Amino acid sequence: MEIREILEKCDHTLLRVDCTSEEIRRLCDQGIKYNCASVCIPPCHVAGAKRYVGDQLKICTVIGFPNGYMTSAAKAFEAADAIQNGADEVDMVINLSMVKDGCWADVEKDIRAVREASRGKVLKVIIECCLLTEEEKIRLCHIVSDCGCEYIKTSTGFSKGGATREDVALLRANVAPEVKVKAAGGIATLQDAEDMIALGADRLGTSRIVKAAMELEKAEGAPNENY
Repeated sequence: MEIREILEKCDHTLLRVDCTSEEIRRLCDQGIKYNCASVCIPPCHVAGAKRYVGDQLKICTVIGFPNGYMTSAAKAFEAADAIQNGADEVDMVINLSMVKDGCWADVEKDIRAVREASRGKVLKVIIECCLLTEEEKIRLCHIVSDCGCEYIKTSTGFSKGGATREDVALLRANVAPEVKVKAAGGIATLQDAEDMIALGADRLGTSRIVKAAMELEKAEGAPNENY
């Protein structure tokens, strides 16, 4: 797979709590140059980033991040505010407390609240696979599908583990055909990225693939037209 094809599936990500506006602008420049699917950034930077990139690049942000235990009303407000500020895509974290309590109707209600607030935009639902049993992952695949979300996402990248090949394959096998899979967290190499895509990931949440492209470009000594 050509690196260009991989980059087109990347949400070029910077969610560090102390990231600066200058770093966000640099991230956006890289996202545009390497034709990434989007940049994924904190909500407080969405408005500034949207003004900076205009229509050159999609802006993705995170909702209820990274713990997911905010109320549904708070998540819905956060999503609506992000969209008003210019977000094209939102990645929400589910309420894992509800999952562990087996309150599946409440889990669905929580997701639907954000779905309604983000209607017309891309919604990715982060289920934090590293904290779930296989049975819980499969149940969530069905709920996310029923809620009409565009993506199910493996991880925040802020918990004890990120995307695994096994989880990507499991999610792809259990969500509805129209629901896509986003792998995030720990995707460090081009081989990781290729493997995730081969197993069914439609989108990758990572900062390292752009860095890999930059390193290749530097090694070659000239801009690579494949980007």
